[in-house]
Amino acid sequence: MFPLPFDFMHWLWIALLAYAFYYPLFMSYLWMVGALHYYFHYERKDPPLDSPPELDYPPVSILIPCFNEEENVAETLRYALAIDYPEFEVIAINDGSDDDTARLLDEAAARDPRLRVVHLAQNQGKAMALNTGCLMARHEYLVCVDGDSLLEPHAAKWLVRQMMSSPRVGAVTGNPRIRNRSTLLGKVQVGEFSSIIGIIKRAQRTYGRLFTISGVIAGFRKTAVRQAGYWSDDVLTEDIDMSWKLQLAHWDVRFEPHAQAWILMPETFRGLWKQRLRWAKGGLQVLLRSAGSLAHWQKRRMWPIYTEYLFSAAWAYLMVLLVAVWLVGLFLPQLDWMQTASPLIPSWNGLVLGMTCLLQFLISKWLDRRYDYDVGRNFFWMIWYPLVFWMIHIVTTVVALPQAIARNRGLRARWTSPDRGVKA
Repeated sequence: MFPLPFDFMHWLWIALLAYAFYYPLFMSYLWMVGALHYYFHYERKDPPLDSPPELDYPPVSILIPCFNEEENVAETLRYALAIDYPEFEVIAINDGSDDDTARLLDEAAARDPRLRVVHLAQNQGKAMALNTGCLMARHEYLVCVDGDSLLEPHAAKWLVRQMMSSPRVGAVTGNPRIRNRSTLLGKVQVGEFSSIIGIIKRAQRTYGRLFTISGVIAGFRKTAVRQAGYWSDDVLTEDIDMSWKLQLAHWDVRFEPHAQAWILMPETFRGLWKQRLRWAKGGLQVLLRSAGSLAHWQKRRMWPIYTEYLFSAAWAYLMVLLVAVWLVGLFLPQLDWMQTASPLIPSWNGLVLGMTCLLQFLISKWLDRRYDYDVGRNFFWMIWYPLVFWMIHIVTTVVALPQAIARNRGLRARWTSPDRGVKA
């Protein structure tokens, strides 16, 4: 063994610090550039939100999987049955709810013949509920929403329009908007869905492939779902899994910002932690499963998005390492390379990242002005985003990886009632 150069650890440390700083900075500007390209190339040419193109729209089936949604399902059904669409059916799948959901669904079905209700005897998970609804749907085009989602009147037309534009479009992800904005967490998530999720989806569409469909509102071609093997019932995030299965099967997945649904999000740290941990574990599950398939040259268009997620996971682990080294350096001052500023206290680099975050939100506010005019009210709350949500992302990624590796394949992913926050 040859001894390492005297300053090897010093230069390695410099390289790790550079990666920790420049990776989120680079990705932020990459997303902003991609989102602006998407807007000027696609979005700017579209008509207003309430004026979808006049086309000969085919019939559509709206699938609503429900589990313990007694507080929200009546309102969700009312919005779904009131959409502006020539011919549609609504299928509500009660996945073994143990509250009053079943009675509310049956009463609604008795009032409107366009609604059909399916009751599953036991809680089988959202994927099984979607598979059941897909098999029972009469039509080729599906619109899937959660049990708390409120569909905008023209959302189905915007989703189906994308699938009508090309026979290779297998799915279209909509544009969910947060409706509970009464707490700091709620206000920050309003900005997150606009400045982070909305911009990323636009950029990913520009660069070729989407990481995930939004499970709360999405359109599907039934033929594509069948070819992909339906929704996997042993994955914690069935929306990410289906997104990858469709694209690996060479179906196109698109983003439609005009297709909106208003949703409820967690407004407690406990609820937010459970949600983001599930997202992290589900995303890592899909990446671990897809690793073998991506070795083929025919799947090369998925390589950039796979690589980006790997870099994101590596960044999370690196941030934990930086904190650990900083803490050790406090007690071992003789190790020069460990003497560094706290990664938890913003300095000049933190200021640069913070200003970039605000610039990203400013651009996203400009992009989303036609969909959610009030989103700008949450602009200055976004200064908390790096502090709160980056920390949650880092910790959930580190915790999720070993759990995703250890989780048995074939173990059914059943859902529990999430934290819906406080309705505004």
